[in-house]
Amino acid sequence: MTSMGTKCISCLKYLVMRQKCLCLLLVFTVYSLVNPVFFRFLEGLIPMEKCHLPKGFKLRPGTHADNYLDYWTRTDVQTCTQWKAPIIWDGTFNATVYDEMYKKQNIVIGLTVFAVGNYLDMFLERFLVSADEHFMPGFPVIYYVFVDDLAKLRRISARLSNRGILREVAVEKQRRWQDNSMFRMKLIKELIETRVNNEANYIFCFDVDQHFSGRFGTEALGDSVALLHSWFYRRPRFMYPYETNPLSAASLQSRGDFYYHAAVFGGTWQNVRRLTEACHRGIVEDKQRKVEARWHDESHLNKYFWLNKPTKILSPEYCWDPFIGWRTDIHIFRLQWASKQYEASRQLD
Repeated sequence: MTSMGTKCISCLKYLVMRQKCLCLLLVFTVYSLVNPVFFRFLEGLIPMEKCHLPKGFKLRPGTHADNYLDYWTRTDVQTCTQWKAPIIWDGTFNATVYDEMYKKQNIVIGLTVFAVGNYLDMFLERFLVSADEHFMPGFPVIYYVFVDDLAKLRRISARLSNRGILREVAVEKQRRWQDNSMFRMKLIKELIETRVNNEANYIFCFDVDQHFSGRFGTEALGDSVALLHSWFYRRPRFMYPYETNPLSAASLQSRGDFYYHAAVFGGTWQNVRRLTEACHRGIVEDKQRKVEARWHDESHLNKYFWLNKPTKILSPEYCWDPFIGWRTDIHIFRLQWASKQYEASRQLD
């Protein structure tokens, strides 16, 4: 066979193979569009960036527990950021090292949670009882619980152990559930200024429609702590639902680093105060301009963390939605979303 004939055959084989690959890709695309479970499975195969830090890198001076993080034990996920902040995954930390270090410091951790309207009846008891078992085990915790019905909260508090101190904070229901969500930034800021600054070293803020199911411990502590959103951590950046309205103070277009979930954020009380103050200020500016960010306080939180990089990021195992399905990189569920029953939970009347 002539060389020309051989080239023609090779060319035909290439075209056939290319056509098969395109057809296969089309089949996968169409199937994923009509089958969201399959689409989420494919999402889990999208590779993440790898940690660029050299072996033996020390994040902090001295003998801080963060210096013992093993960024390289998890090659399947991203374990550090471009600004050298760690991303905490199962297998990257030694819980004993963290607990021993913080016990020497005699720290107190605060927790805020809002339960207004039907959210109180549907979610608060399970949240608090599970937090009592799994949140910062072995350390003193103060629960700052914002409710619109103190009698119901007192019935729930009877089921808690003596490990945590419960602080009741009475609030009024807002006209819309969106306003309840956004209004918490103002209330948390005021709480920090009046109580938390005298009672706790660190503060974590949680949504109530979730429950703890595994250790959520001192490895999560940091100066400024953000959480990777479980629905977006594997997606490319152009799919992140950042605020795009240029009139909104939360406008980010596509400039962010990650998409952070407002269901969990924390840090030292000083840093959380700065975060909540900035988010509240942005929400007020939007109201004055008669605009509202797409994802409300979460949009403003993402803007804040783009301008003020978090010093520690929690992986999605610290707030996982079981509806996503099985993922090879999620080894443990530390905090899980409750089943979203929006018609019932968001009904305020």
